[in-house]
Amino acid sequence: MGFLFALLTSLLHGIIKLAGLRLRTIEIEPGTIMNIWVPKESIINVDGKPIYEQSKKPAVLLVHCFAMDGIFIWFAQVLALTRNYSVYVPDLLFFGGSTTDRTERSVSFQAEFLAKGMEILGVEKVNLVGLSYGGIVGFEMAKLYPKLVHSLVVTGSVTELTESISQESLKLSGVSSWADMLLPETMEGFKRMLSFGAHKLPWIPSFVYCGLFEVFLVFLSCSFSISMHFPFMNYKYAKC
Repeated sequence: MGFLFALLTSLLHGIIKLAGLRLRTIEIEPGTIMNIWVPKESIINVDGKPIYEQSKKPAVLLVHCFAMDGIFIWFAQVLALTRNYSVYVPDLLFFGGSTTDRTERSVSFQAEFLAKGMEILGVEKVNLVGLSYGGIVGFEMAKLYPKLVHSLVVTGSVTELTESISQESLKLSGVSSWADMLLPETMEGFKRMLSFGAHKLPWIPSFVYCGLFEVFLVFLSCSFSISMHFPFMNYKYAKC
């Protein structure tokens, strides 16, 4: 199943390239890199080195939720928007290929480095679209960098994850902690996590769910240190 997932990823990336985006790894600062899909027309090569500038089309920044990476979440929207907008799709830090050696894990930390990434890419104003966790990052980014965020579209999110909102959400989801929701140890928990972010899950064969779950576990182990995010967890990999 891991092979099929890799094949799907290559196919997906190929389609996104045909839509006019290119994947770039940007060093925000020493020890911190961010993967981001950018419009190919925003890349200018000077003496073999890329220089970035914002194109004439309005910029749209798509910020993903707490799952997978940016392009898997926003694939359909990228194809719909690239004709009229300059579309940017980042992997937030600790997701996909974006990493840092710094110890901060706050929403403001994500917003800060996303804003720095936009600055490096020469983007002065963005129309930010955020889903779930990406929406929370978007609200924070709009608060900290009002000159950068021209407009904000958010779905499935809150302005800030307060203690009262957190507890009410956990009660509705039927779990005792966000670690149980976002870092499931069982297939049942994995399906619950997916259903929590979808109106209705499509029918998918069990072996596909099993393969996705195994890839999800590898993704977690490779992308970031679980213990640094959730030090109270005794996380053990589960199998189907």
